[in-house]
Amino acid sequence: MRRVAVIGAGAAGSMAAIFAASAGAQTLLLERTKDGGRKILISGGGRCNVLPVRVDESRFVTDSSPNILRKMVRSWPLREQIAFFEGELGIPLVEEMESGKLFPASHRARDVRDGLLALAVRRGVRIMMNTVVTGFAPSAAGWRIDREGAPPLEADAVIVATGGLSVPNTGSDGLGLTVAERLGHTVHPTYAALTPITAEPAPFAQLAGVSLPVTLTARAGERTATATGGFLFTHHGYSGPVVLDVSHVAVRSRAEKASQARILVRWTGLGEKEWESALRPQGSRTVAGALRAELPDRLARALLDMTSVDPARVLSELRRDERLRVIETLVRGVLPWTGDEGYKKAEVTGGGVSLSEIDPRTMESRKHPGLFLCGEMLDAFGPIGGYNFLWAWATGRAAGLGAAAAGGKTVR
Repeated sequence: MRRVAVIGAGAAGSMAAIFAASAGAQTLLLERTKDGGRKILISGGGRCNVLPVRVDESRFVTDSSPNILRKMVRSWPLREQIAFFEGELGIPLVEEMESGKLFPASHRARDVRDGLLALAVRRGVRIMMNTVVTGFAPSAAGWRIDREGAPPLEADAVIVATGGLSVPNTGSDGLGLTVAERLGHTVHPTYAALTPITAEPAPFAQLAGVSLPVTLTARAGERTATATGGFLFTHHGYSGPVVLDVSHVAVRSRAEKASQARILVRWTGLGEKEWESALRPQGSRTVAGALRAELPDRLARALLDMTSVDPARVLSELRRDERLRVIETLVRGVLPWTGDEGYKKAEVTGGGVSLSEIDPRTMESRKHPGLFLCGEMLDAFGPIGGYNFLWAWATGRAAGLGAAAAGGKTVR
């Protein structure tokens, strides 16, 4: 029987262990924390957005081949993943219409984490918690896994699902990336992705807690990202799905010491022509009145302060240059920013092991037979809304099946 060791009991690792054992491998799941799956527990505000309702492959971000990424994503189609959670795990999923996310019907992330580990045990996986892996390397018997304060373990194949560097207090320490690079893999520069953006001093600090749907566009050189959805003012800057989804452009512009990314915001669904109409004279209506019809009152006043236009000005008295200034701010306003919350608040890690060095069918390393890499440590991430779990589930499953198969051939 083929011996498979899985390092990391998070989303990708749990799934890898389930499918390796299901394919007949003697499977050992090693986890550094006492319980595992901590990112699952905190995801979706403790509800765990298991999957997106639909998948747009173009929304994934990678410096590797988009074609290889697509093959990995398609290895386990969305409908089959949904069927697995509802059928194999016994966790019915419900759609949150406004966000396009699928949650467990219980809205308890713990049900997802516990369900995965319980299924792994039922399939025959041996789980070792509180086990700190310090390294892994090829050996005469296949692979040697070194542990802190314990003898090394031997396996025919090793699946590395140690995650990246995001939310370090969940156990992410970048070990897999460090060892993969030491073993000769190309590791694209890592960076905090899906993280809040800061502004010091915060020009909108008085609006902390105000939220609304907006469209953001971040641009730095040839990199650009656009997202529409929820936006939240914080005491130190900005958060919400749209901010997280474009933050990687800002983060990388700082890390590469290039010109700082420019972030533009369209504060409402109205475009230039619609605002031209909304700002036409209407009796005694004021500029503030026109903006308040589409925006929260405090935000309307803050934006007018930025344009130096008196909120009490009657629309009929508004000069053309003032009207154009207001429209420009509403449709293409510059969002001031100075930094980001980094890995501490990042949902995922950008960058990672180059996809070109991984077999997209099995997740096996093209450099080291018997080494399988999956999940967040690979050079890809998707937007907020279940995409990164979809990536973890798909790559974890492929790695589990690949590692269980003799010679690394995919089990059909």
